[in-house]
Amino acid sequence: MTTLELPSSMVIHDRSGETAMQPILYAFALEELLCRAIGKAAPPILHIWRHPRAFVMGLRDSRLPKAAEANEWLLSQGYDTAVRNSGGAAVPLDLGVVNVSLLLPKSAGDMEHRKDFDLMVALIRDVMSTITNRIDQGEVMGSFCPGEFDLSVGGRKFCGIAQRRQQLALSVQAFIIVEGLGEAKASLARGFYERAAGSASPNDYPLVAPGSMASLSECLHIELSAKRFTDSFVQVMAAKGVKVQSPRNIPGYPSEEEIQGMMELLKQRYAIKQ
Repeated sequence: MTTLELPSSMVIHDRSGETAMQPILYAFALEELLCRAIGKAAPPILHIWRHPRAFVMGLRDSRLPKAAEANEWLLSQGYDTAVRNSGGAAVPLDLGVVNVSLLLPKSAGDMEHRKDFDLMVALIRDVMSTITNRIDQGEVMGSFCPGEFDLSVGGRKFCGIAQRRQQLALSVQAFIIVEGLGEAKASLARGFYERAAGSASPNDYPLVAPGSMASLSECLHIELSAKRFTDSFVQVMAAKGVKVQSPRNIPGYPSEEEIQGMMELLKQRYAIKQ
């Protein structure tokens, strides 16, 4: 098990309370720019955010034969959609999902990504240690966005982790389903793949099974809100000396114009296959 050792200069950028409908690409554009700033000497950042109603696809999802049709189906139901530039597959988001990203510096030749996944797992275990010690790590078959670093309780997944690496910085991104019905999110992902798959082989996309996903509230049979979880997260980090910092005090924090420009670039670069 990895010992939790966060950089002493790390700060928290908590946007979890900004629940107005920003485009879903906003968070990914912001992190892309913050990683560039970290590569030039900005401090490491723990970014916390939520989105009210979105569906984020992985690159492979966007290349499925009927991805464009499935995307239109999602848009017709009021979901904001995007293709992310990190690894992993599709993830539905709402206000019950807390997104946590570790934005860290890296050396130009560092190709070892496992230690960064391990650090995120250790962070989540540490934050949740007062609630439960029953967190398992390992791929949950039948879940959406499946992977080796899935986190689950009792066989049901509540968290997935992906990573985006630049030359001098990286982002380790976790989605944590805190409240709500995990099966509702699984059903949405399943509906997307049913519409997007077309003639694709079942090996080309996750087969999302009922009963594979759950929120922490469901897993632990407790009342746990996203706000309470986030507050606890921030408090645990503050006790370790990692405190919330306002954007104006984060060196290299991008302007709104820069964020909008990066959103347009990501939209063009990772367009859904027509």
